Amino acid sequence: MENYIDGFVLPVPRIHLNEYKGVAEKVAEIWKEYGALAYFEYVGEDLKLEGTRSFIELVDMKENEVIVFGWVIFPSKEIRDRANKQVPTDSRMADLIAPLTNPNRMIFDAERMVYGGFQLLVQYPFYQT
Repeated sequence: MENYIDGFVLPVPRIHLNEYKGVAEKVAEIWKEYGALAYFEYVGEDLKLEGTRSFIELVDMKENEVIVFGWVIFPSKEIRDRANKQVPTDSRMADLIAPLTNPNRMIFDAERMVYGGFQLLVQYPFYQT
């Protein structure tokens, strides 16, 4: 059984990055309870490479935003599919997400998030996790 990942990219207002981080840490624990093996989120720093389309363009990043790139690792697609049904209905998620999606101070805009599920193509680990 090979691992399966969900990957995502989204813009976050720079002034709300610490608040977003706090929520993401709590959300990571919930994903773990539903079968995730690992949860990662990184903040973009070097986002342009000549001749390629950037994440900046992909999510229409504004001057006051940063790009967050993340992924969740699951033992299998089946466990990921089950978790993707269970996590959104977990009562804790509504309380965590509500402040991020408040229209008066939008921190998380799902319409600008890019998401997908991925199966393994190449694995060449340089370190043990």
